[in-house]
Amino acid sequence: MKFKDYYRIMDVAPDASADDIKTAYRKLARKYHPDVNKAASAQQSFTDLGEANEVLKDPAKRAAYDRMRAGGWKDGQDIETPPPPQDFSQFSDTEDGSADHFSDFFQSLFGRGSPRGRHGGFGRTAFHQRGEDIHYQLEISVEESYHGGKRDIRLQTPSIGEHGHVEAKERRLTVTIPKGVLPGTHLRLRGQGQPGESSELNGDLYLEIAFTPHHLYRIDGKNLSIDVPITPWEAVLGAQVSVPTLGGPVVATIPPDTQNGQKLRLKGRGLPGDPAGDQYLSLTITVPATSSDKAKELYRALAKESSFNPRSKLGA
Repeated sequence: MKFKDYYRIMDVAPDASADDIKTAYRKLARKYHPDVNKAASAQQSFTDLGEANEVLKDPAKRAAYDRMRAGGWKDGQDIETPPPPQDFSQFSDTEDGSADHFSDFFQSLFGRGSPRGRHGGFGRTAFHQRGEDIHYQLEISVEESYHGGKRDIRLQTPSIGEHGHVEAKERRLTVTIPKGVLPGTHLRLRGQGQPGESSELNGDLYLEIAFTPHHLYRIDGKNLSIDVPITPWEAVLGAQVSVPTLGGPVVATIPPDTQNGQKLRLKGRGLPGDPAGDQYLSLTITVPATSSDKAKELYRALAKESSFNPRSKLGA
């Protein structure tokens, strides 16, 4: 199977308007019509012209073909299948219900149809009638997942513009964010994809949830982790400290003789669920940048009192 440059066949530029395409088709159809042109190649040229016109006059087909053409394919280049990631399966065949006389290239992109079509020809299957699904990554904050809520998004789909060119049309939707939704979750919005031949056959919109990085929390499934600095005396003596959670500040108990890096669990303080996730506190002992003379005296007294050597295992 060979790639076909429909713009070359119709002798129009890639940015040609719908009127330009219509004019070029009428001109070339008269030139190559078998009743007028008796050359041996006229019939094939006429068929190629009809195929090119079928694609370029249809905004959705043209937009999909343009995406493929942008991949660098050349006229007449050998190809086995349309390149992935393009998905042309949503397109039906021709208006008169017969694409059988078109090339394998056309049929591989836009489908052939079923034997139950109009006028006894190839018709449109229900599969081909359905609009294309749209996949969209929706990035939300951890707070939005915790509280749930609404989010406005913008989608762009191909359509015919004011001057007949294929252009992206913006569409706005308000979507619901469920409480406790996790990264990687796919939310399905029925009928919000590309339009089909009827509203019942519209494609669906799939939203893949992703989290924006947070300045405090690390996320592991429904569980959250946060670094909590504590002073040396809080680590030794124990303390009650206020720590943030998605539901608001809570008081956590630091046990006496806490070690650097020790973890505490706040049960049920993670993301909502059944059961809810937990929040983990990673305790970091932090020494003041500067100390008063009085504080240094206390440190000296502690040094004399304690025999603790944190480097004992180094063997030096």
